[in-house]
Amino acid sequence: MMNSFFLFLLVGLLFSKDYVKPTKIDRKKKWKGEGTTPNLESIVIGRCYEYIRIVNPSVGEKNCTEIWEAFKKAFINKDPCNILPSDYELFINLSLHTIPPNKSLFWENNHLLVTSYSDRTRRHMPLCDTLIGSFGDFLNWCGQANDTGFNYDSCPTTEKCENNAVESFWKIASITYAKQSAGVIYIMLNGSAIGGAYPVKGFFADYEVPYFQKDRISRIEIWVMDDIGGPDLDSCGRGSVQILEERLKTMGYDITCIDNYKSVLLLKCLDYLNHSDCSIISSAPSTQRGLVSPDRGGSWSRLIYTIFVAFVFEICFNPLN
Repeated sequence: MMNSFFLFLLVGLLFSKDYVKPTKIDRKKKWKGEGTTPNLESIVIGRCYEYIRIVNPSVGEKNCTEIWEAFKKAFINKDPCNILPSDYELFINLSLHTIPPNKSLFWENNHLLVTSYSDRTRRHMPLCDTLIGSFGDFLNWCGQANDTGFNYDSCPTTEKCENNAVESFWKIASITYAKQSAGVIYIMLNGSAIGGAYPVKGFFADYEVPYFQKDRISRIEIWVMDDIGGPDLDSCGRGSVQILEERLKTMGYDITCIDNYKSVLLLKCLDYLNHSDCSIISSAPSTQRGLVSPDRGGSWSRLIYTIFVAFVFEICFNPLN
């Protein structure tokens, strides 16, 4: 009799509108951002050895495994929304190296163009071409509280929480890079970027410009590059670029600003040889405000360009002569 009572009670509970079915608890909280890059450890340790052996051996010997452990310790087994820039201090100290004077290249909205032009430290050394920056460039990562593994499913976005693992990494990396930069400082901006070439709120404005060391910097040169076929929304002396120029002058720096700096424009035009935006590279000098470029003058520019083309042709098609 008692068994029948409990059976009827159980059936009634299951069909009751007040019954709530237990939900499966996922130990990995789902976020809106992409998860940790697969094979992260192999990628960053490989990048580290490639950097100290091939890209920039002048940094000297570094313990890449130790650097990786310091990097991982910053965010593993922690709340992914409570990672601070200071958590990466050990990693920064272990991977720090000198940036040669006149090599620093800052940027906004030009990531791929900057990496192409810098040519892995040959021309310039932007943050992504330092050992510190190579650990995070184009990668994503996060951990989770009470778990020693990575979250490969999803990671929090900056919109959800600012103090996430990736955001905090680039904050301290940017500050460190700005403090180390010396000599002539170069800045590449995108004159076709929606919202302005110089975002007044962003990594460059908030975590690099304020940390420039006045006694280490001789002058600053800004390049405003328009997209090929894109709109000319910002340029030297107007819009957000003017805001940046005035900010740097107020800080006491000598400023030069160049619209569509010719060396970078040549690189951009390799993929658009027949575009009208590229027809001027053989005849017109870069538009410059501030210091005067020594190669201004149409005939001299055409002569240099002709010699350059002939030199490239000779190298490419007559390598044995």
